[in-house]
Amino acid sequence: QVQLVESGGGLAQAGGSLRLSCAASGRTFSNSAMGWFRQAPGKEREFVAGIDWSGYNTAYADSVKDRFTISRDNAKNTVYLQMNSLKPEDTGVYSCAASRRSGVIPTPALYDYWGQGTQVTVSS
Repeated sequence: QVQLVESGGGLAQAGGSLRLSCAASGRTFSNSAMGWFRQAPGKEREFVAGIDWSGYNTAYADSVKDRFTISRDNAKNTVYLQMNSLKPEDTGVYSCAASRRSGVIPTPALYDYWGQGTQVTVSS
């Protein structure tokens, strides 16, 4: 079993930055692919960014490419999402997820564990 706890959400102005953290406990974190997803009101959950077990391979949704950066610190069992140049359309509940697989995974159904989520609101 893996427990995931997100933090770092909040209110930001358009053009601003936020850094999300996801602390993991339980199963061996360093072997797990990790991902960030978001869900806006009335919309489906969407992939934001993913990272493989090593941290060397990453993937991003087109809408956040060149603005967001995913990273991980396996010694601290934590994955991060640095969000820069925020836009109002980035508003949503951001959740981190862990997979028993080790490669980069953009598909929500292939993740096994989910955090509760943290709210990000970007004002114009």
